[in-house]
Amino acid sequence: MSNANLYALIRSRFPADPAAVFLDTVDGRTLTYGALDSESARLAGMLKGLGVAKGDRVIVQVHKSAEAVALYLACLRAGAIYIPLNTAHTPAEVGYFLGDAEPRLFVCAPDAHRALMPEIEKAKVPHTLTLGADGRGSLAEAARDARPDEEVADCAADDVAAILYTSGTTGRSKGAMLTHANLSSNALSLHRIWGWVPGDVLLHALPIFHVHGLFVALHCALLNGSKVFFLDRFDAATVLDLLPRSTVMMGVPTFYTRLLEEPGLERDACASMRLFIAGSAPLLPETFARFETVTGHRILERYGMTEAGMITSNPYDGARVAGTVGYPLPDVFARVADEDGTQLPHGQPGVLEIKGPNVFAGYWRMPEKTAEEFRPDGYFVTGDVATIDSDGRVSIVGRAKDLIISGGYNVYPKEVETQIDAIPGIGESAVIGVPHPDFGEAVAAVVTLSGEAEVDEETVTATLTDKLARFKQPKRVFFVDALPRNSMRKVQKNVLRDRYEKTFA
Repeated sequence: MSNANLYALIRSRFPADPAAVFLDTVDGRTLTYGALDSESARLAGMLKGLGVAKGDRVIVQVHKSAEAVALYLACLRAGAIYIPLNTAHTPAEVGYFLGDAEPRLFVCAPDAHRALMPEIEKAKVPHTLTLGADGRGSLAEAARDARPDEEVADCAADDVAAILYTSGTTGRSKGAMLTHANLSSNALSLHRIWGWVPGDVLLHALPIFHVHGLFVALHCALLNGSKVFFLDRFDAATVLDLLPRSTVMMGVPTFYTRLLEEPGLERDACASMRLFIAGSAPLLPETFARFETVTGHRILERYGMTEAGMITSNPYDGARVAGTVGYPLPDVFARVADEDGTQLPHGQPGVLEIKGPNVFAGYWRMPEKTAEEFRPDGYFVTGDVATIDSDGRVSIVGRAKDLIISGGYNVYPKEVETQIDAIPGIGESAVIGVPHPDFGEAVAAVVTLSGEAEVDEETVTATLTDKLARFKQPKRVFFVDALPRNSMRKVQKNVLRDRYEKTFA
């Protein structure tokens, strides 16, 4: 029986020339594939020296760097469970993760170490190191004299490779357990359906504590033996400068709207680009259309989530339809059902349920919650409201938790937002439900202005009069400078619901 360890698969795809560049940080530093293998072996030896055994957890909250990528791969090859944390998490939030996961090792940024010490001590973490500076207590110091461990731990397909905590916008954060098979199957599918070819160069400006940047982007590049321009953050001018030397870019919709503001973005600048991919938040049809007009490229939108990696994708060869997220990946099955799990007809909105090799093993130490989220036949209930047309193409309508029930009628926010976003002078919108003494919930819209035209509340409501059924029309429209977003640029509707919950009190 072959080793199912994801690192074994990744290493089998390394270029024949160990001097081939993997990461180029654009500041004169590079990491070759040969050095990556050597460094991950050295770090794996360090992990073993600290007593980190197969199945032990390693929590990492550090800034994006080549060293952080090497540490992730070291955890894979050692059979440890890698747990990346958003660098924006507060010490109190980190304390919850430390207590819940009980890591053998915690790695943090040097500038955060002092503030995190009370939580580290409270959780009784056996070992803590810092990454980002070379000194006492640093990862660099611990690894300097470590004996490289060339072994790749023998892992079964269902061994857990990583735990990613969901955003926890409501209630307790849940740790989604992703196995070596989950990650391997997803990476192989994406590498195949997105048409990766020798010589592809990835432009990487995403964070690496998230599925998108860590798993989707880097795994594809590693399986292809590709060079990666590795930016510590998104900067439109820098990205524009690198486009002529790149062939693939993955980003959130904000990346593309910001690029469209750059005067140098034109077809010639994108002449070497093969593929632009968008995800993590809905891509507005207007952005899709404008980007194609300016660059000649149709952005490929896909859909995924923490618990399953990527689930659907618009086709590489074929129609990329704005406002849809394409078809289920190979070996992934999708259906739309009502609250009782009864499958609904094509075109009718309901909760999206999925099944496939990419679907996670369950929530860490939450067997009851895990059982609640799966149907008896093994389908996972995503919580996203979707439609599937007769051709199998999936469109995401909204989150089930964002569903508004006003006067007994269901209102799907995406439908209302699409109409509001089309009004001249509107920048973007977020539609929410707020408590109402008569209807239970009232529809409310929170919008930003683009400055292209004068817009007030009366303008919005008047425009929607003939476009939406009365029960779908917002009873209040609020204007803000910017919508609150999380680190992946998703609008935090829970924040908006809290802010406006007393509107009709």
